[in-house]
Amino acid sequence: MIERRLLPGVLSDLEHFPVVALLGPRQVGKTTLALQVAQTRAAEYLDLERPADRAKLTDADAYLRERRGRLLVLDEVQFAPQVFGILRGVVDERVRAGERAGHVLALGSASKLLLRQSSESLAGRIAYRELAPFSVLETRPSTRQQLEQLWQRGGFPGSFLAPTDSVSLRWREQFVSTYVERDGPQLGPVVSTELLRRLWSMLAHGQGDLLNSSRLATGLGVSHKTVTRYIDILSELFMVRQLPAWSGSSRKRLMKSPKVYVRDSGLLHSLARIGDLDTLLGHPLCGPSWEGFAVEQLLGALSSEWSASFYRTSAGAELDLVLEGPRSRVIAIEIKRTSIPSLSRGFLLGAEDVRATERWFVLPWGDEFPLGHDTRAIGLAQLVARLAAETV
Repeated sequence: MIERRLLPGVLSDLEHFPVVALLGPRQVGKTTLALQVAQTRAAEYLDLERPADRAKLTDADAYLRERRGRLLVLDEVQFAPQVFGILRGVVDERVRAGERAGHVLALGSASKLLLRQSSESLAGRIAYRELAPFSVLETRPSTRQQLEQLWQRGGFPGSFLAPTDSVSLRWREQFVSTYVERDGPQLGPVVSTELLRRLWSMLAHGQGDLLNSSRLATGLGVSHKTVTRYIDILSELFMVRQLPAWSGSSRKRLMKSPKVYVRDSGLLHSLARIGDLDTLLGHPLCGPSWEGFAVEQLLGALSSEWSASFYRTSAGAELDLVLEGPRSRVIAIEIKRTSIPSLSRGFLLGAEDVRATERWFVLPWGDEFPLGHDTRAIGLAQLVARLAAETV
């Protein structure tokens, strides 16, 4: 079993907060992680997608009060939103009785929806954690081939751990076909699953492009507002990332639209009908796919103290990633799938404009070495490990 990096953090939060919310997409391993947590203490598990378990919360107040002294794991909690309004009173009673933390572990597959439901009633009583697909910190690739397998298949356990590439692809195809049908309608009164699927596919083929809602709306035959709402839905379902443009002080004319990535590289390849590594390496999406994969790996290594953006001017100066963190650290990052790094003038100008304190050229694999201009080349897994060690 691959050890999840998030486990110690969840266990720590349960020692300090009455309620811990574990967010992440379906099939990413939330239930497996929660059951590992449950083995460490007296606990009870409810899957609220099952009608029989939801029925136990018909009188949620009485049910929750009877579970004092036990950790209650509520899986797919977005199916029982009424529980959040009741939790506050029960939590406060248990705290007054001396049970300060570790009451409820809530698992949810819809991020902003769950946050809205819980934040109104549980402010100061709840901690949030997001479980992403497997990362290089968890799979620990020792060869370039192992790293490329994670890139090709993506990090969902059912895909990454499949016995063959064909089984992995089949898993991802089924995941894509069912995901929007099951979870999309939860996030809006009138959500067309067909439109959501078509938009997801269009975003995949434009991986890493600046968001152009008008162009997408024209292609889909819908309004600009509809495209914006549906992209927000895919973001809430953890399927796409909207990376904001850097908005610091600059005399240059900066792009303001976010860049949009399909977050999991394996799902991206499925949506683009890329079935194997050889096809991927010769596909026009190879470069954008690798960039998106690297962005997810790097951001997954950071603590919540950090912010991320990209930098691009109308004249073409660009930084793939700008990371801003504690102690005024500003990290400028260039991501390229190459073994022969070359610094562009646009990168150097961008790094100067954001006042970068560190400059990195991220390679697929290899040792760290200087490139000049205060910039160092480094393999992706090595930089991810370095950032993770520095932000513990």
